[in-house]
Amino acid sequence: MARARDTEFAEFFSARFDTYRRIAHALCGDWAEAEEIAQESFVKVYARWSKIRRETADAYLRTVVTRAFLDTRRRGRAREHSVPEVPDTAVDGESDVPEQQVLRAALLGVPPGQRAVLVLRFVADLSVDDVASALGCSPGTVKSQTARGLVALRAAYPASARSV
Repeated sequence: MARARDTEFAEFFSARFDTYRRIAHALCGDWAEAEEIAQESFVKVYARWSKIRRETADAYLRTVVTRAFLDTRRRGRAREHSVPEVPDTAVDGESDVPEQQVLRAALLGVPPGQRAVLVLRFVADLSVDDVASALGCSPGTVKSQTARGLVALRAAYPASARSV
């Protein structure tokens, strides 16, 4: 019984880890922190795996990832580290075009709650109701945070990058 549970979770983990690491990266902007958030989230999901309905496991995991990110911001635990030199290559061979870097920097300028809504709505492609469920708020809150987040994103996104 436990072996089947572990095998099932291992398959779930291997099929989804990269996706949720990318979602965490869109939230926090740092690959190391994204990996930590994703790992922490999978550990929490594994602890409750026997109680989670398989058809809602992805929604549960999205909620855990998003709340793990928001918890780091609420506690002031944002892990930004200064380094003496910028690495020559992106982490994990992920390549960025300049427009993506500018957009990512602008997204990181959006307050964490609004950023979470924007990432879940537009990166994870969730509906308003799904985002509300993941964040434990009303659909109206998701709509207002989306609108405010888009205003903040537009303000943070340089005008020169918009014309590209």
